[in-house]
Amino acid sequence: MSQSREPFISLALYHAFKWSVVSPMLHTYFRGQIYGVENVPQSGPLVVVSNHASYFDPPIVSNCVRRPVAYMAKEELFDIPILAKMIKLYGAYPVSRGSADRTAIRSALEYLNNGWAVGVFLQGTRTPDGRITDPKRGAALLAAKAKAPILPVSLWGTEGILKKGSAIPQAVPITIRIGKLIDTPSSTNKEELEAITQKCTTVINEMHDLGR
Repeated sequence: MSQSREPFISLALYHAFKWSVVSPMLHTYFRGQIYGVENVPQSGPLVVVSNHASYFDPPIVSNCVRRPVAYMAKEELFDIPILAKMIKLYGAYPVSRGSADRTAIRSALEYLNNGWAVGVFLQGTRTPDGRITDPKRGAALLAAKAKAPILPVSLWGTEGILKKGSAIPQAVPITIRIGKLIDTPSSTNKEELEAITQKCTTVINEMHDLGR
């Protein structure tokens, strides 16, 4: 991401939040262990796919891949003026749940075309144990349209960060594993997208099964 595509103040605040809040929490409070950072390309379009078990997952993934990652966020969050400004600043863009939101897809493609990484949770929603059981083809479709490679990421332990009925993050240990790049889909053919989606699922679940 370059200054020509994003105002300097946005970059400054993005990195200030990352280094003052996210990184210290990840490495000290959560005792985060990160493997596979060498697999992350630091420039060019990239689709980052991962499992999802916590609201904390987007900033954790962005911190671990060491480059800004844009994420879809449910459109209701953009109705809250201050919150909308903050999440837009950090690369969030709205999506209407339960529908084929073409505006969100266009936003993702714009980020990718501008050299951002775009994060996609493969199942589209949180799962109780972090494993992916019902993956969606959206990430593969985005990668095909943007001609971007796919980076599989596994988050282990994040489901324990927020306990039911508590707003205080728990100091649970978490582990992040970053897999090797998966080649850009050669087409938007349904069968190919399904095959790549299943490959992503297998890789992420296998990394997740490695545990701490």
